[in-house]
Amino acid sequence: MTDLQAVSPAIAPGHLFGVSLGPGDPGLITRRAWALLERSDAVWTYPVRSLRKESYALDIALRAGLALPAAHQPLLFPMTHDVEKLARHWLKAAQTVQALLAQGRDVLFLVEGDASTYASFCYLARVLRELDADANIDIVPGVTSFNAACARLQMPLSEQDDTIAIVPAAYGIAAVEKMLDDFDTLVLMKVKPLLDDLIDLLARRGLLAHSRFIEKAGSPVERIVHDVAELKGTKVNYLSLLLVKNPDRVRGDMLRGCRKKTSTEIEEEENQP
Repeated sequence: MTDLQAVSPAIAPGHLFGVSLGPGDPGLITRRAWALLERSDAVWTYPVRSLRKESYALDIALRAGLALPAAHQPLLFPMTHDVEKLARHWLKAAQTVQALLAQGRDVLFLVEGDASTYASFCYLARVLRELDADANIDIVPGVTSFNAACARLQMPLSEQDDTIAIVPAAYGIAAVEKMLDDFDTLVLMKVKPLLDDLIDLLARRGLLAHSRFIEKAGSPVERIVHDVAELKGTKVNYLSLLLVKNPDRVRGDMLRGCRKKTSTEIEEEENQP
């Protein structure tokens, strides 16, 4: 056997898939996500806030009746505002995935909601790209928590020319109040830390009747509250949001068509027989 014949063939690197599972109802898992999750040769990874905590994303998959593969691993994404600590854990998670991809393994990262919307997968994919610009990364889109919430509430997210803002409530009360003047619909994510202040703001603006609260949309412990004021002084889950409609928002002028017609074009149209 020659030296050339003795060389082992190169291993083709695997793919990382951000697999969106929807917000909690297993019935909202897409067919594409389901097909990937049924593969026995792929490695499941999933985010946990602590190694002592269960993964909400993994729970969705297991409640769907999917079998946990032999190769699976939690990846730690701690809940902290410490930038250096976050960077360390994101790097460690990306290095773990990178090692699996180098072995030719396909890696599925399970994500509650949608993998491109306020998801831990965004950090994982970004850091992995920094480690390897040629990494194979795919995103399987899914149902967001606010889309599922609107469906459960039978409340349109937008109609006709409505404007929408999707924003973490952590931007603060002043920012939220300004957005109430600029948008017809506000989707306020992660409302837990500011809920009481938000309720006071909505009361002052006369918008409590146009607001709805939903927690863990689609899960077995889903909670919907129509009278948002009753939540004041209570504890809510991190996975909760407020949907706010502002029917009194003053709208500016809107352009119709591709662009605004010039005075010459208007005059020419008026002079046509």
